[in-house]
Formats: sequence, C-alpha cells, structure tokens
Amino acid sequence: MRLLPRLLLPSLALTLAACAPRQVIQVPTFQVQSVRLTGLDLPLGGRPATAYLTLNLRVQNPNPLPLRMANIAGTFVLDGQEVGRVNLPDVALPARGEALQRADVSLPLTLNSLSSFLRVARGQQVSYRLDGSFTADLGLLGRPTFGPFTLVQGLLQQPAILP
Repeated sequence: MRLLPRLLLPSLALTLAACAPRQVIQVPTFQVQSVRLTGLDLPLGGRPATAYLTLNLRVQNPNPLPLRMANIAGTFVLDGQEVGRVNLPDVALPARGEALQRADVSLPLTLNSLSSFLRVARGQQVSYRLDGSFTADLGLLGRPTFGPFTLVQGLLQQPAILP
C-alpha cells in the first residue's frame, strides 16, 4: 500500500501544476496624461536651484484582482540625462481598472539640466522618460519588486513660461 501514494503524488503534482495559472501577476501599464514644468527657482540664500514638474499618470491594472502598489520609484531623464528621482507611494488599483496619479516633483537643477529646463520653459520640445520599478503589496504573498524598466517616455512641450 505504500507504493500507491508514491505513484499518486507525482501525478497529482503534475495535475495541479497544469491547472495553476502561468503568471501570478501581470505588470501594470503606465501612460502619461500630462507633464508640465510649473516653475524654476534659481539658487537664493542657500536654497538650491530647483525645477518643479507636475506629472499625471494613468496606471492600469490588467489583473482580475485589485492591486496595491506600495511604491513606484524611478529616475526622471530629460534629454538623455538623469535629472532626479520620482516617488509615488500607495497606488491602489481596482481589479482590471485604473487609477490616475499626480506627482508634484521637485528636481535639482545642475548646469547640465538647466539648459534642458530652460528650453521647456521657452516652449521648445525636449524628450523625457521615467525609468523605474514598482513594489506590489500582495498581502500574505509578500512585497515583490518589478523592474527596472522604462515606465513612460515622450516629448515635453508646453506653452512658454519664460520669454
């Protein structure tokens, strides 16, 4: 009788593996709704030079279950140069749904990035992308991190805010 369980266990395991979903979680998708340079501060009284952006993202969940993203973190790249970090904590996504996320981002200005931000402020077109990763809060299953990969990219152009 001991031989029977030994023969049944491998076939039971194969049957369960065939029934299991091939992918536990699908990666959410990210789309830019808008990116806007809202201000530039030059250094003054010990305060560093800073560029201010508002980034509106649409995050879509392709999964049949709700998903809570504990963190979306990335590097903002402007004209091919890394200019700063973006962090979006606690993004809750409904099952097969989406959420709009707004991030007001402060990025330090350097001599290299200042020329790109000035071009945007004068209404000229500049390429951007957000490279990063996200951490999903899966409850008892843990908090896996996905990425790094390019979350979004595009061209930043807006009406001039500087002459």
